[in-house]
Amino acid sequence: MKQIEPTQPLPRIHPLQWIRPARQSRGQNRLYPVLAFLIAISLPRVLIAAPIDVNQLWNWDSPAQSEEHFRAALAGADADQTFILQTQIARTYGLRSQFSQARQILDGLKPELPNVSPEAQARYHLERGRTFASAVSVAGGVTPGMMHEARDEYSEAFRVANQHHLDALAVDALHMMAFVDTAPADQLRWDERALALALQSSDPTAQHWEASLRNNIGNALNDLGRSAEALEQFRIALALRERAGDAEATRQAWCSVGWTLRLLGRNTEALAIQQQLLAEYDAIGATNPDVLDELKEIYRATGDERNAAAYASRLQEYQAEHPDASQ
Repeated sequence: MKQIEPTQPLPRIHPLQWIRPARQSRGQNRLYPVLAFLIAISLPRVLIAAPIDVNQLWNWDSPAQSEEHFRAALAGADADQTFILQTQIARTYGLRSQFSQARQILDGLKPELPNVSPEAQARYHLERGRTFASAVSVAGGVTPGMMHEARDEYSEAFRVANQHHLDALAVDALHMMAFVDTAPADQLRWDERALALALQSSDPTAQHWEASLRNNIGNALNDLGRSAEALEQFRIALALRERAGDAEATRQAWCSVGWTLRLLGRNTEALAIQQQLLAEYDAIGATNPDVLDELKEIYRATGDERNAAAYASRLQEYQAEHPDASQ
């Protein structure tokens, strides 16, 4: 199973109300043009500076469409928002494995880095780190030099975010360290630290990380042979996914529960879960290779080589048609 990478309201602007004073002095009269001028130059700044929620602009199933959303939002953005939007455009390129293009965008932003907000700085370092080490495979593999770059960027992203109480970005930075320190014990340490921060945060965006982090913790625990503990984490993640009403994320969570039950030798329960998932995916015309792989392994574990071979063949066909599926 794979490691997983999960608003501020607009300010309310009241209409101006003109109040007729009971008495005016000549000194007060001279102040009105000055006040009117100050109001006139401040209102556009308030309107332009309305926060942009980048999460609302993302379509995680389509980085290209997300790029269109971010570029469209540039039209009404101020300098800081433009910087943030450009970091997200860079990320869309990274998700398409176009890391050179992503770094080119980020390199162009670097001269402005000292002049932008802490959020913009944290996002810059996060996205630059992701161009070196992330869930997206790099052609030729990740070199030690790239790991070093990624560690420095994620560390700086966390430092800035943590210092300025940007909990969601701090959680993101911590969880990305698991793509740098890839030994299961190290991944577990980073993800548990990220989870602790998410759980103690009052920021709903940071809290939203809980299900993904518990999934990643479960993966690390399974890799360490601690499957009973992993099952507990996956069941909590499953409950969170069901509560959120995300059908695909819920199916993925069930798959992880089934995987762990198989590792615990509870093959009958595991088989029932994966067969149900297979039926659901078939019904919507989709394929989850993890489900096929699990069915292959369950049948092999129970000595049913005929069914094991059938699902192995189906999995191979899928992988041939989707060479990036294992990334």
